[in-house]
Amino acid sequence: MTLAVPESPRRAEPLLYKVSEATGILRLSRSVIYELIRSGRLRTVQEGRARRIPRSAINEYVALLEREAGESE
Repeated sequence: MTLAVPESPRRAEPLLYKVSEATGILRLSRSVIYELIRSGRLRTVQEGRARRIPRSAINEYVALLEREAGESE
């Protein structure tokens, strides 16, 4: 008798990222991420004492960069 190994379900992308995770996603340094947060270019949320970056905020930031690149052309 052969047992079938079930396929593992795909892990859903997280909705909130730590700053350290956002550095990997955006390929930016920790200090640049914090400067973007301070300047209001990258939105964050507070969960208790932890600051998190919503996936939607990362998408919004990339869209902002694309718009700015289009304006300079």
